[in-house]
Amino acid sequence: MKQPDYKNWVPKSMVVGLGAATAASGSLFALLGASDHVLRGRPRQIAAATLGTATTVLLFYTLWMGALHSAFDDNGKRRLAKTIIEGTAEYVTLPDGGTGLDVGCGSGALTIAAEKRNPRAKMVGCDIWSGAYKAVFTKKRCEENAAAEGVSNVHFEVGNAVHLPYPDESFDAVTSNYVYHNISGQNKQKLLRETLRVLKKGGSFAIHDLMSPARYGDMDAFVKKLKEEGYEDVRLIDTTDGRFMGRREASLLGLGGSTLLVGRK
Repeated sequence: MKQPDYKNWVPKSMVVGLGAATAASGSLFALLGASDHVLRGRPRQIAAATLGTATTVLLFYTLWMGALHSAFDDNGKRRLAKTIIEGTAEYVTLPDGGTGLDVGCGSGALTIAAEKRNPRAKMVGCDIWSGAYKAVFTKKRCEENAAAEGVSNVHFEVGNAVHLPYPDESFDAVTSNYVYHNISGQNKQKLLRETLRVLKKGGSFAIHDLMSPARYGDMDAFVKKLKEEGYEDVRLIDTTDGRFMGRREASLLGLGGSTLLVGRK
């Protein structure tokens, strides 16, 4: 039986590419900056400073991306991606016959996990499947993963988180995982509003992302506003408190601010 392949959130090709760039930069540093066989005097000093800095920066990102790749690897020891996906899916509750939406579904992991927890309901996963991840995350991969997991009551389609292609109050639950922080040039609270727009009255939401103040602004004020509008049981859950990961690990992996926004409309 074919096994699901959700792919790594940090593709191996990215780590390999950074490693190759680091090696190339280091070689140029050794040739042009560390010796005077090619350049001398001021030109060599400039080459040494420029290439030395570039090599150091590239090495840092190579090691960091390598650590992330290892932590997220479903076949590795940590399996952090699986922990996060399953932990988020626990907050997705659907009524029998209901329909939920996973915004930015990637390879279908959260869509499928939520459906497995709500087998008498249906899940829809939407994504634009473009940009840096288009070769890794595809609609076809989502469908293949669903088939491999034996989950049939799921559907995948193109949908942009900025302007979701659904009418108001279309879904009984909405969810998302580590999506909105990747959307540049967009107000993150407006993205949350767009997702909540398609949620039915009484429906639940569970949105997990890097909700640092720098990215999201004042989320406590956002929660207060939702409550004033009639949303119920709204709360922010810090997932770096050991729930999904510890604070030290989150900091080392660049996942500080990981937070679940949950509640009911």
